[in-house]
Amino acid sequence: MSWEQVNIKFEGLPRGFNLITDTILDKIPQIKSFRIGLLNIFLKHTSASLSINENACSDVRQDLESYFNKFVPENEPYYRHTLEGSDDMPAHIKSSILGSSLSVPISSGRLNLGTWQGIFLCEHRSLPHTRTLTATINGEKY
Repeated sequence: MSWEQVNIKFEGLPRGFNLITDTILDKIPQIKSFRIGLLNIFLKHTSASLSINENACSDVRQDLESYFNKFVPENEPYYRHTLEGSDDMPAHIKSSILGSSLSVPISSGRLNLGTWQGIFLCEHRSLPHTRTLTATINGEKY
């Protein structure tokens, strides 16, 4: 079994569901050297999250953002954690719902995602932030 680990920074992503599959593939060329394995992606933040969802139609991304903004609204009077802005506590809640890590199988040097699946970094804050993720591969190389 072999291990690989890479840190990837994302700067200035807009609020919403940002498709990052191609960036993952560009920044982790080691994926191609694994016959079989598992890619774990861990986002090192509490006000952003990761998701796997449809990658073909941008309406899905907009609809997800709209839903989460309605489901977890800003400026609620019961929020105590407000020092970092009205979008911060809702961002933490959204992150807790969606999660900060994903695991994707690797088969024959490729991510074994479904036809319409993509990896998304979900930015829940209004102002751009630098986000860092750690990608770890464990598996059997060719």
